[in-house]
Amino acid sequence: MNKTEHNPLARHWINGEWLASAATTNSFNPATGEVIGQYADGGAHEAQLAISAARKAFELGNWSEDALLRARVLEELAAAFERHREELIELLALENGKIKPEAGFEVDMAPSKLRFAGALARTEFGRSGTPRTNAVSVLLREPVGVAGIMVPWNSPVILMVRSLAPALAAGTTVVIKMPGQTAQVNALVARIMSEAPSLPRGVINLFTESGAEGAKLMVASPDVPSISFTGSTRTGQAISAVGAQQLKRFGLELGGKTPHLLFCDADLDEALPVIAKSLTVFAGQFCMTGSRLLVHSSIAAQVRERLAALLAAVRVGPAADPSSDMGPLIDRANVARVDAVVSQAIASGAKVLLRGGPLSEGPLAAGAFYRPTLLEVYDAKMPIVQQETFGPVMTLQVFDSEEEVVTLANDSEYGLAAAVWTRDVKRSLRVARKIKAGTIWINDWAQVFDEFEEGGYKQSGQGRLNGVSSIDDFLECKHITFTKL
Repeated sequence: MNKTEHNPLARHWINGEWLASAATTNSFNPATGEVIGQYADGGAHEAQLAISAARKAFELGNWSEDALLRARVLEELAAAFERHREELIELLALENGKIKPEAGFEVDMAPSKLRFAGALARTEFGRSGTPRTNAVSVLLREPVGVAGIMVPWNSPVILMVRSLAPALAAGTTVVIKMPGQTAQVNALVARIMSEAPSLPRGVINLFTESGAEGAKLMVASPDVPSISFTGSTRTGQAISAVGAQQLKRFGLELGGKTPHLLFCDADLDEALPVIAKSLTVFAGQFCMTGSRLLVHSSIAAQVRERLAALLAAVRVGPAADPSSDMGPLIDRANVARVDAVVSQAIASGAKVLLRGGPLSEGPLAAGAFYRPTLLEVYDAKMPIVQQETFGPVMTLQVFDSEEEVVTLANDSEYGLAAAVWTRDVKRSLRVARKIKAGTIWINDWAQVFDEFEEGGYKQSGQGRLNGVSSIDDFLECKHITFTKL
């Protein structure tokens, strides 16, 4: 690999080369606020270079037509991520703030997704048939061209790979816009991908930006017919409106407000630790964070007490401390934002069951730490119930009947995921079918499989990632027919 890859300035990787930018920005450790490096801060110029390189690689190379090459590259990428596992975990924990077990959880999902996509590349054949006695038809599924991937900062490794893997399997070339908050991780990910010996030049292009000019160019460019975006619903709506002028296709995984439906016959010893963890994984900065708890009135009193105790016992601290149960938020601005949401909810009538909040004193005061908070609410229309908080804040609502809890669960613009807790098998399936969400867990949370689709209903997105449907956003269908045989 090129020696310049070890330059302390994290750079872009475009057309197989390491590029700097006119602007540089500092990278920070959210646990301490300390500067840990600098990065080339890109924009429209870098995005255009990446788009041009990807288009050239698509039009002049054999990437789009050689499924065996694509499968081989995906296997090489999986192996490269495995070789650099420990290095990637350490850097993700440092720059993103995840405690190391959670950083490991994120990193370890990448190789299997790449290998599953390699299998898709080998098995995507279209279909053929004889619609008439004198006709033979062939349906080809062909890559759309250049795919644009926009990655959020909360889980940059796996959310990048989750879109990249099917895009490569389909035969598209790729431009990846990575977030500035994880620039050091981004550069390491690019270096890992550069180790795939069979990867043609310009097939994968990655740039980092703290702003949005490069992303806007990707959305507006006629040379990028497909966009895979993970992020907020508001941004998803905005880029869809721009892309609609070109009938651009979008795969969108957007916001979520995951409810836990806790019925009276649930095993609380099993359920409550999982529910507590669903709030603290990635410090609540997760589209599937269990931010709403709907609990049957007959068990509400003990759930309030036991869950508050579990959350109060969570050890908030840096990833460098092995005893930490939850790391910091991404930055102090988000700490202030989350705390303002909590304060407003309390002022509007929410009852405090556990008031966490910022760590304003002691050795961790310089970091972006926020202790878990549990609020009981009585008005389902409160902003803290309806809007994504993206922090370790859970609301609790009490219900009396199955019909009521289904109504409460569906009273949201989001529909990404939900969890149903009951020992009644018939009830679990009956309720799961009534909930308007893309993923429903029965007596569990956050179980996601490469082989099965993931995505949202309503304002939580469109299209699906994972599973055999994951390549659909990157393919066109072409019908070729032979008649008069």
